[in-house]
Amino acid sequence: MVVKLRRPILVGGLGLSFSLWILQSWHDSIVQLSEFGLFSALAVGGGLWLFQKNRPKNTLEQLDGIVVDRETVESAIAKTEAVINQLAQEAENHTALEILREQVAQLRLELDRQEIKVAVTGGKSVGKSTLIQVLESSTWQETQRKVSFWETPPLFREAGENSDVAVLAEVQQSDFVLFLTNGDLTDSEFQILQQLKAASQPAILVFNKQDQYLADERANVLLSLKQRMEENVVATASSPIPIKVRKHEADGAVQEWMEQPEADIQQLTQQLSVVLAQQGQQLVWTTTTRKAKLLKAEAKSFLNGTRRDRSTPIIEQYQWITAAAAFANPVPALDILATAAINAQMVMDLGNIYQQKFSLEQAQTVAGTMGSLMLKLGLVELSTKAISTVLKSNAVTFVAGGVVQGVSAAYLTRVAGLSLVEYFEQQEVALDSGNPLNLEKLRQTLQNVFQRNQQIGFLQGFVKQGVKRLSPEAQSEVVG
Repeated sequence: MVVKLRRPILVGGLGLSFSLWILQSWHDSIVQLSEFGLFSALAVGGGLWLFQKNRPKNTLEQLDGIVVDRETVESAIAKTEAVINQLAQEAENHTALEILREQVAQLRLELDRQEIKVAVTGGKSVGKSTLIQVLESSTWQETQRKVSFWETPPLFREAGENSDVAVLAEVQQSDFVLFLTNGDLTDSEFQILQQLKAASQPAILVFNKQDQYLADERANVLLSLKQRMEENVVATASSPIPIKVRKHEADGAVQEWMEQPEADIQQLTQQLSVVLAQQGQQLVWTTTTRKAKLLKAEAKSFLNGTRRDRSTPIIEQYQWITAAAAFANPVPALDILATAAINAQMVMDLGNIYQQKFSLEQAQTVAGTMGSLMLKLGLVELSTKAISTVLKSNAVTFVAGGVVQGVSAAYLTRVAGLSLVEYFEQQEVALDSGNPLNLEKLRQTLQNVFQRNQQIGFLQGFVKQGVKRLSPEAQSEVVG
């Protein structure tokens, strides 16, 4: 009866005990070896033995981010379709609708696709073309699903048509990625790999041209790659360096010639075979889900653009209403915020555009929350100082204090409105009404919008427009 040891600690202990016995037996023969070198050899040898002992040969752990069931894909497609339908309701003649509908219909056909699309990418001169040629000419995939390889433009080039962003967008259309490197990872390569992982893009890191390294250097590079990437790392030599062969004849003559070794891609083909056999269909589902999310983001961008076009006039209307009210009835700066700068009715109107239904009471709560955030962030004081500074350069001869408060009220109302629009754009389409605000996200949005609208050029134009609207001539025209 064969007993299989399954506990790595027990196995390691027995292995170490045996090694120490050998050490004691051979003590006189190996006395010249340094203590450090000997124990290093024992540790490395034991570690490698354990690694090989416990390493799965015919199974593969679930790849990061991979979709494991068809329902997940269908749900992603349905959500994308919902956004497209919402766009059709709000902008029935939108120029992008036809293309979006064609693309979402194509996604459903992708669900049962049998061919696996593999992108081969990496920097310049890492052997992408050669590896594809070797893979396509070998017989490793005769019993596998059909696989098509394509080479992307080189990464890490100057910005332009084939920038890294463009290459990564192309890579996202593939089911699987072979990322080639010809040495230890650079920081740029590591960052790209992290981006692929974040995008749920299954990949294998291929250490190509390993034959160009000495044996110990090759082992060090491979170990470093595995430590940084944890798993899914293989070594290949798609075009090994020719070696010199010397033959000594019986008569003493010597013949020499250069011989081309066969490509070494066994680790890679074994890994690919396991991936295709165990997770081939799931790779297709993962790609389809990723495409659905990208299409949804594109459709939502069009929808947000349509809604922003409708929101802008509303924000401008309320900003000048609050400006006129603050100018006609000057009150302390902090009270302006509570009474005029943020208007509950504006919250309701913007909420209606973004399918965020608020009752009057809920809108008042939102307005009060934003007012409180503005006070805590110091936006009221900052805006008043900035607007006062700009006004000093203008020859304003009518009720200067009222002008400062009026323009400040208009400015804060604008910031509040734009912040709400940006906040709503980040939400899922057609959320249920009455959802509580994410205060941290709203606070960050307020800060970002305020900073973008603090540019001196914008402030000068805004103040000039506000002064014109609050001038006695404009007020008399309104009264008349």
